[in-house]
Amino acid sequence: MTLRSDGEQTANSKQQTAGRRRLRVHSGRDHASFRFLLFAVCCLLFTAACRRDMQDQPKMKPFRSSTFFRDGLSTRQPIEGTVARGFLNQDTEFFTGKKAGRPAASASAPVQTPAGPQPSGTSVAPALQGAAAYPDDVEVFPIAVTDKVVTRGKERYEIFCSACHGLTGNGDGMIVRRGFRRAASFNDDRLRQAPVGHFFDAITNGWGAMPSYAPQIPTEDRWAITAYIRALQLSQQTEQKEPAAASTTGTPATGGGHR
Repeated sequence: MTLRSDGEQTANSKQQTAGRRRLRVHSGRDHASFRFLLFAVCCLLFTAACRRDMQDQPKMKPFRSSTFFRDGLSTRQPIEGTVARGFLNQDTEFFTGKKAGRPAASASAPVQTPAGPQPSGTSVAPALQGAAAYPDDVEVFPIAVTDKVVTRGKERYEIFCSACHGLTGNGDGMIVRRGFRRAASFNDDRLRQAPVGHFFDAITNGWGAMPSYAPQIPTEDRWAITAYIRALQLSQQTEQKEPAAASTTGTPATGGGHR
């Protein structure tokens, strides 16, 4: 009985020793996990303190003064000869309506005749007509004039041009009817004979009381409007000839035996 109890005591002591070892291993792992977690939390706190928002980043705002540059300006001037992307405009005829190799503005620009009737006591010197009045403007469209282009021109014309020039191009738009200065009529012989580049130039740079529409109308749409103006001129010219022909054939003869 004594040997048996001693064996039991030995077994119990071994079990207790193994249990203590397991407890030490688990507690060591727990301490290691806790230290790692504490280190990660500290790293997150330190990195959060180094965060910089976009609105707080060091930068220079346009048109504000700066002590960094000698001229005191934060905005730097572009290098001489710099061209913005998409604004190279190598095709002179397409982008300006002027003939290639000719200056953009002619020294002998035609004198603009005021719109409306002129006083009978004044004498106006004869002006050049047709392409001779605008020697620098192109006479041929630099784009292919298709139905799609003319339709697009009609849409843009009614938005930007009809208020002054009217839907038929007679210069009797709504604001003219309300008392504004009368706009030029596209159906006058002077403008019927003008080259297409003249209309493009007028839309781009303005003409008389008309301001420049270049910021509102892209280059392609300016040519589309010019194509539609040509279509208006042809339609109005045809309509004006037909009543004249009808009046000559339908008027009864006077004189003779008629009383």
